[in-house]
Amino acid sequence: MTATPDNLESINWDRYITAVDSCQTLTAEGRISKVVGLIAEGHGPGIGVGSACNILNEEGVEILSEVVGFKDNKIMLMPYGEVRGISPGCKITLVRKQPYIPVGDGYLGRVVNGMGEPIDGLGPITSSVYYPLYGQIVNPMKRGLITEVADVGIAAVNTLITIGKGQRMAIMSGSGVGKSVLMGMMARQTSADVSIIALIGERGREVQDFVERHLGAEGLKKSV
Repeated sequence: MTATPDNLESINWDRYITAVDSCQTLTAEGRISKVVGLIAEGHGPGIGVGSACNILNEEGVEILSEVVGFKDNKIMLMPYGEVRGISPGCKITLVRKQPYIPVGDGYLGRVVNGMGEPIDGLGPITSSVYYPLYGQIVNPMKRGLITEVADVGIAAVNTLITIGKGQRMAIMSGSGVGKSVLMGMMARQTSADVSIIALIGERGREVQDFVERHLGAEGLKKSV
């Protein structure tokens, strides 16, 4: 879009402001000095807690890591991947000072890992919009009240244990009772526009089983 005096107000400037804020004009680099357990120590100028860095291991593979603290003028990094292959002298490169995640309609109907990378074999997800991973804490006195009913598409739940929009709830039961089945029914039949489903701690075989059997193609279309 060409910016003219007539259409300046209609342009969504948020995406451009976010791109400028996340732009790195200089590359900060350092070196690993020690690895103990799951923590890597090294030197890195201009890197603060929460910064995302890449560690280039001995095999030339970049491992995304997060700065979790400092000790004796050294940074302490928690790699998101394998620590095998990381040795003293490996290069540390600053990726971004504030963690951002890509967002957009391209994620609808896709299955991604904890880093937002697709694992469903349907190709990469492109997005030009990034959102801060850590949001601002909302004053509890300024939070909106729960006044509207959330339709989860299950008559028994809507009638007997009505859920409000914005409410937190827990589904607790023993193994094999039907928690995943209930979650899949809610995701397929809810009136919500989008369902974000995080399978934390699930076995690998259970992820595919949930997506294909319980969620199904209908529920996946409006889920991430």
